[in-house]
Amino acid sequence: MKERKGQTTIFVIIAVAIVAVALLIFLFYPNIKGFFSGESESPYQMFESCIIDDVTETINFLSLQGGSIEPGHYIVYNGENIEYLCYTNEFYKSCVMQQPMLKNHVEEEIKFEIKNKADECFSKVKESYEKKGYGVSLRSGETEVELLPKRIVISFNHTVSLVKGDTETYNEFKVVLNNNLYELVSITNSILNFEARYGDAETTTYMNYYHDLKVEKKKQIEGSTIYILSDRNNENKFQFASRSMPWPTGYS
Repeated sequence: MKERKGQTTIFVIIAVAIVAVALLIFLFYPNIKGFFSGESESPYQMFESCIIDDVTETINFLSLQGGSIEPGHYIVYNGENIEYLCYTNEFYKSCVMQQPMLKNHVEEEIKFEIKNKADECFSKVKESYEKKGYGVSLRSGETEVELLPKRIVISFNHTVSLVKGDTETYNEFKVVLNNNLYELVSITNSILNFEARYGDAETTTYMNYYHDLKVEKKKQIEGSTIYILSDRNNENKFQFASRSMPWPTGYS
């Protein structure tokens, strides 16, 4: 009787273990399948991991140059070419806005600069899945860049279709960065409006209102001013140049 009870107990334990394993397989089958087949990354994940560093680098680079990858009219400061966003070469006259649609300009600069890398990353996705035996169809679409409050959203309206028995279709690839460039550009526009109207801007007003914001104003020779806007909570920064009315003695 004891032996039968022991055997019954063992059978019960085995049965429970089988049910538990079956349940785990049922719940986590896609991940298990991906682990053994090497397909744990979806096309979305594969594309994002390919392009994210280049997007971040592009945004940081243009933010240090006044919003342009290759500034046309700039002043050199600390080894960086900082674009004049408001400028005049006439004595006793306030400056003229050089990029009145600054937000749109920055969005277009990002879009243009990352195009080649995006094409390269989509080609890598296609090649990777073809090596795994998939038939891959890639249809290109428009790229959209949006500066939004506290984030930057880049939408690649491409379509990737994977065929291996069934067909899987992936649309609208997105990259979202936690970045407050939208806020920094908005404050930049406000400063530029003061520069264009009065020839100067009072920076402490902005810091009193935006407690996480640091605004530095560096006066240079020939009446130029470098404005440096920084978020105190992270490394986000936007800097630009202005040349407006003449400064006190020592500046011309």
